[in-house]
Amino acid sequence: MPALERASAIGAEVVQVFTQSPRAWKPTQYAPEVLTAYRAAEAAHPEVQATYCHATYLINLATADPDLLARSRACLVANLTAAAGMGARGLVLHVGSHRGLGTDVGRVVDALLDALGSAPGCPILLENAAGAGDTVGRTFEELAELLDAADAGDGLGVCLDTQHLWASGVGFGTVDDADGVVARFDDVVGLGRLKFVHLNDSKVPFGANRDRHANIGDGTIGEAALGALISHPALQHLAAALEVPGSGDGPDADQLAAARRALDDGLRRRRLG
Repeated sequence: MPALERASAIGAEVVQVFTQSPRAWKPTQYAPEVLTAYRAAEAAHPEVQATYCHATYLINLATADPDLLARSRACLVANLTAAAGMGARGLVLHVGSHRGLGTDVGRVVDALLDALGSAPGCPILLENAAGAGDTVGRTFEELAELLDAADAGDGLGVCLDTQHLWASGVGFGTVDDADGVVARFDDVVGLGRLKFVHLNDSKVPFGANRDRHANIGDGTIGEAALGALISHPALQHLAAALEVPGSGDGPDADQLAAARRALDDGLRRRRLG
């Protein structure tokens, strides 16, 4: 399995994969033995402790267009079925955009619960949005509203993306700032619902409301701010994945080292007070 081989080669402990092309509707059809083979391959790479999947970007559960919604719901079920078959710890999902019509919470929740009922065994992790184009989930309050309405327990959680957080105007440049963000997340959403982290720098300025990832240390967030956030004691048990360009082919050993350097620096600053 190429993803596991690459993760092992660069010293990564977590893998995130798409179950199909991220920008296509047609889901990949996996025979049961293929999914079984992935689980066996992961077991053969004990240094890789967890696999997470990411749903295709085309899914839009917030749309009022009935055809797009039906297609999105079917695609989500297919993605979740594959993720569950692989033994993934979660399927990360961008909820979508309401296109200026306002969020119909019931519509989104119905689609989420339908997917969980059709393909049990893998939680759906709602990702916070960067804020562009009427996207749903740009605030902690929006995420909490969906989770509370669904009342799906461990079937739903949150994936927190650092670039999206920064781009949506939530600052964590210092340890004090970061502690405030984590405290507010706990108050509004609940830390028990936070299951995964996307660790990314940002190509765009703070508050730009655009989803543009940069390599760790090359963007407007920087290693110090990222370290301040990910070193928070309440986040130390969480898995994290890089979604960065690396040298052109995605996360690499240098970016993994940068992420670990940021964490170590944040932990050191916390020890020193």
